[in-house]
Amino acid sequence: MSALSSSVQAVTALWNRMPFVGRVASQLTVVNIFDCATRLAAQAFLSAIPVLFVIGAFAPQAVRDQLVESLRTVMGLGGATLDQVQGVLTADSGNVKDASGAVGVLVTLASATACSRALQRVCERSWHMRSAGLKVVMWRWVAWLVVLLVALIAQGALHDAFGAGALLGIPVSLVASVMLWWWTQHLLLGGRVRWLPLLPGALITGIAVVALTWGSRLYVPRTLERSVDQFGPLGAVFTLLSWLIVFFACITVGIALGYVVAHEQPFDRWLRTSAATGRTDPADDADLAEESAQRP
Repeated sequence: MSALSSSVQAVTALWNRMPFVGRVASQLTVVNIFDCATRLAAQAFLSAIPVLFVIGAFAPQAVRDQLVESLRTVMGLGGATLDQVQGVLTADSGNVKDASGAVGVLVTLASATACSRALQRVCERSWHMRSAGLKVVMWRWVAWLVVLLVALIAQGALHDAFGAGALLGIPVSLVASVMLWWWTQHLLLGGRVRWLPLLPGALITGIAVVALTWGSRLYVPRTLERSVDQFGPLGAVFTLLSWLIVFFACITVGIALGYVVAHEQPFDRWLRTSAATGRTDPADDADLAEESAQRP
């Protein structure tokens, strides 16, 4: 019994000496990393196929070719999976336009904004804020989706530094990724947090996303090949969905940790976090977490 008591005291003492670790653990618990990542991955996966049809129907051939190259670069897609994507993007655009129409495009866009809404909830939960009104954020869902699609299409060129080579492509991709996730947080939080306190989250997220995409070029092709051989098309679905979960876990963790870092000494003084954020009272954090968990 005394040994157990001593162990508990030792763990407590160690925890007290590392308050940053405790704050990180508390933040990740409140944000609920795996739930958010899984929800974002599911929304992105369900939106991807209709969006590909719309791009295949209405985008110029050069844009479609660039998207194929970006998917090959970012996720390491190849073989039968990439052929299927190319088949969707190179289908007879006239027939697809007739089948889609303006109503179909609007429905696709509305359904795709579900991913924007889920990411907005991640940002609000990470920064301990209540949900913004629809008038404040509705247009931001569409704006984020459009910019994300542009960024995805440009990934192939970014990874090659626009023809300068893969070595230069790493810093170019890193800068672009940090800028994207910096802007994303500011946009989806409705401008309620100023730019500087959002920088740590943008840096963490940008570095994690670039590291994942470069690593995926080695991991994903082999995993896809094994999955397709064993389970057929369902194997590809499982692999791609798993990759999306890891991808959005990186984003969720990055945004959540950015909040903690922005409130740590001396970063809070450098970033002027206290004066630049509309942080709620800590006593409200449990209510905010419960409110976030109850949202669909």
